[in-house]
Amino acid sequence: MKILIVYYSMYGHIHRLAEAVAEGVREVKGAKAEMRRVPETLSEDILKKMGAVEAQKKFVHIPVCAVDELADADAIIFGTPTRFGNMCGQMRQFLDATGQLWVKGALVGKVGSVFTSSATQHGGQESTILSFHITLLHQGMLIAGLPYSFQGQMRIDEMTGGSPYGTSTIAGGQGERMPSENELSAARFQGKYVATIAAKLAK
Repeated sequence: MKILIVYYSMYGHIHRLAEAVAEGVREVKGAKAEMRRVPETLSEDILKKMGAVEAQKKFVHIPVCAVDELADADAIIFGTPTRFGNMCGQMRQFLDATGQLWVKGALVGKVGSVFTSSATQHGGQESTILSFHITLLHQGMLIAGLPYSFQGQMRIDEMTGGSPYGTSTIAGGQGERMPSENELSAARFQGKYVATIAAKLAK
């Protein structure tokens, strides 16, 4: 059973969550986690100006996803940073190229799930995930979030991401904050949760 984790990360926050999601997936017997990046749409010159080149060296070894790979997965967990309350342009462009999968109904009945990051605590984490769900519903996918059985999202003793819609992290205005242990625990929980649902459907 293949669980695909498809994401875009500019400074490493989403990549770190994706790694934790994969750890959670692998806790389910028979589930194989495969990480993929969506294609970059910015030039190297612009990435250098944004200070992203060094950060991305940590995960350039992750293969770039081909659209056809989505059809071979039993479940797909998407990760995107927030851009003004929506998914980033790189992810939008990738999803806009899935028209042939839609025509064939290739993703109908597969489990879909989303995680995200934003600079600030209320920077559009929930709207990003919810608006992302619209695309997955058009593809006929079954939506899985982060249920309240993950108790970490109820915490009030620290600033933390996470909602019933999915895992999230707060990166800080300069990207200085990496995912906390609570947020990584949420990501592991979400990965395991999606893989468990996919395993039940596979039976």
